[in-house]
Amino acid sequence: MHIDHTTLRTDHLEETRDFFIQVFNLVEGPRPAAIARAMPGHWLYWKDTPLVHLIPSSFYHDRNGNAAAEAIDHTAFFMEDYEGFKQRLTDLKIKFSSMDLPDIGQRRIFLRTPTGILLETVFRG
Repeated sequence: MHIDHTTLRTDHLEETRDFFIQVFNLVEGPRPAAIARAMPGHWLYWKDTPLVHLIPSSFYHDRNGNAAAEAIDHTAFFMEDYEGFKQRLTDLKIKFSSMDLPDIGQRRIFLRTPTGILLETVFRG
């Protein structure tokens, strides 16, 4: 397992994108169609890997209807054995959701820690 990417929430998408491009020599690259349809944002690549994802803070709201603060939104772990991990979560009675991204050959599972921190797991195929 290794960290796949980090997603940052910001209402300064272009400024933040430009910062990462200038400071870390990242380049903007494509986003999967399902994600691009769901929300605005940017994926910034290091070589051929999308390392930093930027999404708008104002797209999300807390339980009181207030726009979410700028923050690290989630961290994603690259893993193996999609079906085995799904079964493990089911056995542990941990709620999760999944997303298939066939245009980039990935399957993803999203879950939360007991305190609500969002985690993403990424599987090839």
